[in-house]
Amino acid sequence: MNGDRTVLVTGGSGYLGGWCIVELLQQGYRVRTTVRDLAREQQVREKVGSQLDAGERLEVVAADLLNDEGWAEAVDGCAYVLHVASPFPPAQPKDPDELIVPAREGTLRVLRAALAAGVERTVVTSSVAAVRNGTPDQTGRELTEQDWSDPQNTKLTPYTRSKTIAELAAWGIVREQGAEERLVTIQPGAIVGPVLGDDRSYSLEVVERLLEGRMPGLPQLGFSFIDVRDVAALHVVAMTAPEAAGQRLIAAGSFLWFSDVAAILRDRLGEDARKVPTRKIPNFVVRGMALVDPSVRSVAGELGQKTTYSLENAKRRTGWTPRPVEETIVDCARSLLGQPVAAAV
Repeated sequence: MNGDRTVLVTGGSGYLGGWCIVELLQQGYRVRTTVRDLAREQQVREKVGSQLDAGERLEVVAADLLNDEGWAEAVDGCAYVLHVASPFPPAQPKDPDELIVPAREGTLRVLRAALAAGVERTVVTSSVAAVRNGTPDQTGRELTEQDWSDPQNTKLTPYTRSKTIAELAAWGIVREQGAEERLVTIQPGAIVGPVLGDDRSYSLEVVERLLEGRMPGLPQLGFSFIDVRDVAALHVVAMTAPEAAGQRLIAAGSFLWFSDVAAILRDRLGEDARKVPTRKIPNFVVRGMALVDPSVRSVAGELGQKTTYSLENAKRRTGWTPRPVEETIVDCARSLLGQPVAAAV
């Protein structure tokens, strides 16, 4: 039924973008995806090919989020757009605009092209980072789609501000054009799960570092983990679900401390988890590490903080339900170890 419908996926060479392509192809859609450089086309095809045969149903085109060229052609003839591409660095830049400008301008560039081309609905990938850093009353309760981070708070990381500013810009442009029903935004938590090919997204670092023994101990850090396959599935169902129109949909799974992730790995993987640390690292040690390690500095502000989110809006409006987080952690680890993952899609 979907064979005559084409969906544009921006950032097809990325971790989530790749799984969105897989999900769409599985559901019978034709997919067009953008990369900045067509030299990456083969990489995209190999990643998708690790899950299914795309045949002629996958087209790869060049388009840069910082340049108008190519976007009108990219959206031409597409019924839907999944705007997944956005910068996600391992360390925060000194100049926030290095992230804010491409995130905001890229989102606006894609949306303008989609609206002008008559695309039925655009789904934009935001982040829980755009939800969790707002008013003081957020403490101690489940956050919902009504919550917003403060984009003017310069104490927030450039990444957090970039996701918030980009999402606000998206809602701003559709309101200007009276087209709110043609936009959905999704706020994923920490995305993990099986890898596609040799891709190593930064979001997989927690599980990868634990498995390889590259974490000297377990800091008091945690995230709301979510399976990449479930996030991709929500993007696809959000394209067409009538009640999803004009909505923010949070996709953040159960909160796990790093010690919880380590325990799951040791319990389920046995000898393969032999390098996973068991001792905990005091907060003052982590703050000391942050002085010399930019990747630690990016998360040091989260020490001891537990934030949870309500998935009720996404579930009620789309019928979507994520898999158990333990399954996600184990599938992620086995995939990183090069082991087969049962029912990977």
